[in-house]
Amino acid sequence: MKIFDYINIPKTLLTPDIVAMLTSIHEHKGKQELYIEAHADVLTTMMEIAKVQSTGASNRIEGIHTTDKRLEELVRDKSAPRSRTEQEITGYRDVLATIHESYDYIHPRPNIILQLHRQLYSFAQNSIGGSYKNSDNVISETDTEGNEKIRFKPVPAYLTANAMENLCTAFI
Repeated sequence: MKIFDYINIPKTLLTPDIVAMLTSIHEHKGKQELYIEAHADVLTTMMEIAKVQSTGASNRIEGIHTTDKRLEELVRDKSAPRSRTEQEITGYRDVLATIHESYDYIHPRPNIILQLHRQLYSFAQNSIGGSYKNSDNVISETDTEGNEKIRFKPVPAYLTANAMENLCTAFI
């Protein structure tokens, strides 16, 4: 069983360098509103670029690829998905938008995570969204020589619901 410790682990992460960065962020926090007002057009453009890049990178991790032009069309909601790959990209776009628009109201709870998962797969024909996995899996990559390397081994399927409950409880 995975144990999520958000009380003691942060103590080991608060190095002098991290504390200095946090202090700097706090000092600049008050200036952010002025910057937002003065450079709203630049920030909007940067956010749109970040959404496209985030969507592309996250989907490539899952082995989902498309052209840069098509990715931009899908993320900017200028085109409907034409394939399973594009359905997944479009679902990711919508979840990312929900998070950007409502992050203050999204609390880590299993039902919220399942709701976002359902939204992620809302464009898929045979939707698996909104429920936990029912079989084990691994996230792996294959190098140019054909060697497979496990990048991440998730919790076994039968432990997923309990692990999600523990994770959410520990996070709060």
